[in-house]
Amino acid sequence: MALWSIKDAFDHLAERQKSSSARSQEVIDQVGQEIEQTLARIQSVNDLMSPDDMKSILAELKVKLNSIGPLQQLEQLQKELIMSLSKYSKLLENSFADISKANRNVDFDVHTVNHIIAYHFYRQGMFDFGDCLINEAGEPEATGIRSHFFEMHQVLNGLRDRNLEPALNWITANREILKQNGSTLELKLHTLQFAEIIRKGSKIDALDYAKTYLSPLASLHMKAIQQLMVCLLYVERLDSYPYAELIAPTNWEKFTEELTQQFCSLVGQSIRSPFSVVMAAGIEGLPTLLKLATVMAAKKQEWQEMKQLPVPVELGSEFQFHSVFVCPVSREQASEENPPMQMPCLHVLCKQSIMKLSKNSSRTFKCPYCPTEASAAHCRQLYF
Repeated sequence: MALWSIKDAFDHLAERQKSSSARSQEVIDQVGQEIEQTLARIQSVNDLMSPDDMKSILAELKVKLNSIGPLQQLEQLQKELIMSLSKYSKLLENSFADISKANRNVDFDVHTVNHIIAYHFYRQGMFDFGDCLINEAGEPEATGIRSHFFEMHQVLNGLRDRNLEPALNWITANREILKQNGSTLELKLHTLQFAEIIRKGSKIDALDYAKTYLSPLASLHMKAIQQLMVCLLYVERLDSYPYAELIAPTNWEKFTEELTQQFCSLVGQSIRSPFSVVMAAGIEGLPTLLKLATVMAAKKQEWQEMKQLPVPVELGSEFQFHSVFVCPVSREQASEENPPMQMPCLHVLCKQSIMKLSKNSSRTFKCPYCPTEASAAHCRQLYF
């Protein structure tokens, strides 16, 4: 059973529980409403009511409650929910076998494992968990990366609240190295704020902001700023703005992702958490390993001592890691003399291809995969 099928089953069960709870509350409210109406009726004529009238009113209430059948309805709803829960429990039992069968005795470096897990918690912003782990494991040196991720989450939290100051402070502090990497984060950040001002319909405030924060960037990003300034002519009709992608609300999410990537790169961390990558790869490869262990156990063979698995474990392309880069333009494998180079748009070509496209650095050139223009001076070497 695939992991997503289990998730779908859980979502269905959760929806069933929510529906059952809502229906149960409706039944309870209906019973309460009938009782309240009867009490109000009794209180309105209390002094004039005879014992026979009282019996008559209570008898009517009993008939109404019997017609509602609250106990029967609640029992039925409970029974249906328990059946659904039982089916889900069986699904889990059938889907998750004893994974210890697929375990191999491997001597891991405990310190490395502790660091990987602690870094994962810090990366996710779960600082209390990370601190608890390194304190109990006695790994004080693992706190070195904590301050970096703490700063990153301060910046990300600010972006969620549309507060650009933490992000701007970080970009300003790292402006030179970001510039060397061909980063356009500073331009994009001010574009986001400019777009927010434009949406409020204030031309004067938008123009003042552009003069203060966008003008200093004009020497590097003149074309993009010119396109952005055209927006001032469309304040009352932004739907007609020809460069609408520059002020799209989705740019906030894109900027957050790019800033996270740049942040991790600057502190020497991978974009994806190594712990989450390992866990995801393990989940994907686990069914094959379990089947292999079962088959070999039936043949009374021991696979723990094998140096190589007898069957391939197929994983998705996101789990394929290698140190070889082949230039998508020249189709040649990178080498020390022809290393991979990253362009400002983040696409990668080999150095010789970039030299040919730029006429030996004499002119700017257009990326073969996107409209971005680049120069050889703005490309940086990558190391795998």
